Amino acid sequence: MGYDNYNHDVEKDAIGSGSLGSEDRAAIPGESFEYGNGVTAKLQRLAGKFHVEQRGIERVPEDERDDTSLLNVATMWLSANMVVSSFAIGLLGQSLFFLGFVDAILTCFFFNLIGVLPVCYFSTFGPRFGLRQMVLSRFWFGWHGVKLIAVFNILACIGWSAVNTIVGGELIHAVNNDVPGWAGIIIIAVITLMVCFFGYKIVHVYEFWSWIPTFIIFLITLGCFAHSGDFVNIPMGVGTSELGSVLSFASVIYGFATGWTSYAADYTVYQPRSQSRTKVFLAVFFGLMIPLLFTEFLGIAIMTATTMNDGVNKYADGYAASGTGGLLAAVLFPPLGTFGKFCLIILALSIIANNCPNVYSIGLTMQVLARWTQRVPRFVWTTIATGVYIAIAIPGYSHFETVLENFMNFIGYWLAIYEGVSLCDHFFYKRGMDGYDVHHYDQPGKLPPGIAAVFAFCCGIAGMVTGMSQVWFVGPIALHAGEAPFGGDVGFELGFAFAFVSYAIARHFELKYFGR
Repeated sequence: MGYDNYNHDVEKDAIGSGSLGSEDRAAIPGESFEYGNGVTAKLQRLAGKFHVEQRGIERVPEDERDDTSLLNVATMWLSANMVVSSFAIGLLGQSLFFLGFVDAILTCFFFNLIGVLPVCYFSTFGPRFGLRQMVLSRFWFGWHGVKLIAVFNILACIGWSAVNTIVGGELIHAVNNDVPGWAGIIIIAVITLMVCFFGYKIVHVYEFWSWIPTFIIFLITLGCFAHSGDFVNIPMGVGTSELGSVLSFASVIYGFATGWTSYAADYTVYQPRSQSRTKVFLAVFFGLMIPLLFTEFLGIAIMTATTMNDGVNKYADGYAASGTGGLLAAVLFPPLGTFGKFCLIILALSIIANNCPNVYSIGLTMQVLARWTQRVPRFVWTTIATGVYIAIAIPGYSHFETVLENFMNFIGYWLAIYEGVSLCDHFFYKRGMDGYDVHHYDQPGKLPPGIAAVFAFCCGIAGMVTGMSQVWFVGPIALHAGEAPFGGDVGFELGFAFAFVSYAIARHFELKYFGR
């Protein structure tokens, strides 16, 4: 008997005997994963011996939700964002968009605030339903429509993992030229796999502690830069040019902050249903906002030093030569010497904490694609995904890193469209948490058809295209949001608005015709 059939029988028997409450009938007991004689069952039994998480996208029963720590919830995101990648986002305010210090800080604050709210809100769904984020998306996009969302999520997970490991490889190579970039990529990827392979609990343990050394190094960086006296208070701009720059920088800030939305509930499914939704919301909020603001503000401040006009500018030269790593080296190496190189290595390894959510969640997303992909254990997909992004990152290190980053910036818009559809359905049609019948999560015939959601998603893409401002394409509305030739990026705002409104209309007719 395969474990899928066993799960069905266990659930059926439990319902018949009354041993499962009404809220727990769609849950699958953990011990069921080891039953059977097939390859999957044997893999699961072997995994169980090493305490590897065996559960994939199956609903978590209430009696197995033993993670009651709100610190686990908060530090998950604290570590994932207390990283050099977040610091690098702050650098773009001046280097790419030519903003002053105060306007960059204000843009960073307000659009981080907007970006993290969906992550915080969807994180509260995990304790309530015991379902992963992509599975929850079936209630909005339907059994088949969610596969479109899953593909976007897989591309995002793979792409950002590749980009992040390239940055980490560059930092390691900058410290020690004897370590080639590809070796740095493999080091970071393998350590990330070791953490994610074991699953939810080990990911949370790693993220619980990993922010501490990174935070200390960032404090040292702040101290060195403050002591140098090289901060420049670049004045705020005015007019249409300033408008376009603020909107474009805001799009980058929002995209990075809201990027965790499609994983949000994955990291709270083992929280008990009785856990306060308000406390979960606030734990995620502070876990995200504190590291995002700290690292990005630091990046904004240090980047101002590249504008000094007093002869040789070590900051500008370092950034021009080696990007983020070169700029950090200019801050740390002169006062700290060899210890400064150690600090840079720690920052390079911080990439692991940032990649863990990508690599862990991609295994769960793969299981949403089809019944057969669900039968493949999560940890197998995690391993395969690691191999794929290494294969992309190594040639990308020297050949198409810029192309890859441009593609990832484009992919980032999809989350605003996803949020437009899901939030519209949740508030206007489900009317809150009580509008979900959790038993239907794995029953295609009882989920929405998904036609309205896919239609709204396409409308959101149309809105996004008209408002996006990228190096390779500027939409007609974006041209009016700033000075030519790049205007100002309003892609995520229009994507969200188009998706929200079109779904609100289309879902009415879908419900009327299909009744579900």
